[in-house]
Amino acid sequence: MAPGAPAAPGGIPAEAPFVPRPAHNVFEAQLVLARQGLSPGSIDGVLGSQTRSALRAFQEQEHLSPTGELDGATRARLVLTVPPLTDYTITTNDLERLEPVSPTWLGKSEQDRLDYETILELIAEKAESHPRLIQRLNPEIHWTNVLAGTRVQVPNVAPPPIREKAALLRIDLSSKTLEAFDANTNLLAHFPCSIARFVEKRPVGELHVVAVASNPVYIFDPENFPESEEGRRLGRKLALPPGPNNPVGTAWISLDRPGYGIHGTPKPEDVGRTESHGCFRLANWNANWLLQLVNVGIPVYVEP
Repeated sequence: MAPGAPAAPGGIPAEAPFVPRPAHNVFEAQLVLARQGLSPGSIDGVLGSQTRSALRAFQEQEHLSPTGELDGATRARLVLTVPPLTDYTITTNDLERLEPVSPTWLGKSEQDRLDYETILELIAEKAESHPRLIQRLNPEIHWTNVLAGTRVQVPNVAPPPIREKAALLRIDLSSKTLEAFDANTNLLAHFPCSIARFVEKRPVGELHVVAVASNPVYIFDPENFPESEEGRRLGRKLALPPGPNNPVGTAWISLDRPGYGIHGTPKPEDVGRTESHGCFRLANWNANWLLQLVNVGIPVYVEP
């Protein structure tokens, strides 16, 4: 408590207001970037490729040399305006959501919802963070036996408010990034993005958004998964219920190329790889925010 802090009602000293300051380290830089819509991927305190990409986007906005390094000039402009950590209290509703996800396509289709499997998974996704960071912040918690009312320390992160819709999206296959721009080509958002494993599955050129859906049902089509022994055996399509562990996560943005879209994922820590069947994967929290930025009809430019 700061000396001379005013007393709150009841004679308890009030918390001193947080004084904005430059980010002290990579973790705090990631928080500032995420709160400005420049996602470093799952927040983990590590200066990895996705954080460097977000730093370059920030440096270009600030007319700094786009090195991707957290140098003094960059850190001075990454101003933290809120405390870096906050508390989250686990609720009964959180715990009631937890259920195992079947390892088979048929089993998934028979579930009511493809929700979180563990409380650590739920907390990490709410905090846009890597589970290992949540564990490091809360070393005293035994994650296999958590009760309602447990307070968890998490990164204090939230996306910026939606002030205007995007006029266009740009997907850069080489950097595995998706960016949204306004009508004056000002950058609104920057996200790490997974792309197709095979080059021939990567569309290049101008596409358009044709539909959007929150918490979508996923249609498993065996023809799209020739490598799946189960799919070959089933020989029919299946409807998989919504939820964060749905194969397309919690958001779907359909493109005007049949079968292609931008969507979430049940594995946010894997975003940024070349592993999809052709669609563009984002972390669920980024896909949800992008869903609010786009309108049907806007162009999506996919660049090599």
